[in-house]
Amino acid sequence: MKIEEFQFCPKCGAALSPSAGVTPESAPPTTVACGACGATFHPSEVASGALAPPPTAGGKRNPLALVAVAVIAAAMLYFGFHAARRSGPTPVATKSSPAPDFTLESLDGKSMRLSDLRGKAVLLNFWATWCGPCKIETPWLVELQNQYGAQGLQVIGVAMDDSGKDDIAKFAKDMGVNYPVLLGKEAVGDAYGGVPALPESFFIGRDGKIVDKIIGLKGRSEIEDSIKRALDTEAAKSEASAQTTHEIGPAQK
Repeated sequence: MKIEEFQFCPKCGAALSPSAGVTPESAPPTTVACGACGATFHPSEVASGALAPPPTAGGKRNPLALVAVAVIAAAMLYFGFHAARRSGPTPVATKSSPAPDFTLESLDGKSMRLSDLRGKAVLLNFWATWCGPCKIETPWLVELQNQYGAQGLQVIGVAMDDSGKDDIAKFAKDMGVNYPVLLGKEAVGDAYGGVPALPESFFIGRDGKIVDKIIGLKGRSEIEDSIKRALDTEAAKSEASAQTTHEIGPAQK
């Protein structure tokens, strides 16, 4: 029996070649000796491939396995990125905290800044034209604006969808909206906690702090109770003082 070339010694890893045997081909050796470490093996081990070299780190890899690993890594990066966006920064729009200020464009092309409404109670309503519950809620907001507007309530609608300005304006007209409708931006929604569901309303007191919020469609009476809590707040003392000074100033001159 001939010793196959490039069989490997399992003890030292050295290649075994025909020269590793010490007996002639006509008289098959009872053992095969490793020329490197001196270990001996039976010829049947060589013939069966038992002394084949062990796999190395540099061997070929399954291309399908590489593709699978790449897909998994990409998915982890994708979901990790969006989870980071959702988890941070920490939302500041919580009860008793100041309502995040913003400036958005209204349907008539004018800019409206939330802080300009300080001194009023604000019902900030996030909605969308495709939102079914919003269609139920909107008529209530129209009624409540009529009912409490004279007491200092200002309803503000923020459209959070991809519909064009004309579509949003048509929706507002068909629903008889009697309060400003602003074109929303993702950054504003993020400032208020990401707006996880529509409709979502924030009730802001006269001092600019959030007194309550409602996620999803609730009853008209719940909305009205939150409006009353917002109306029952007082304007910030610094602003009230500045307004008093402004009003009595000309009278003293």
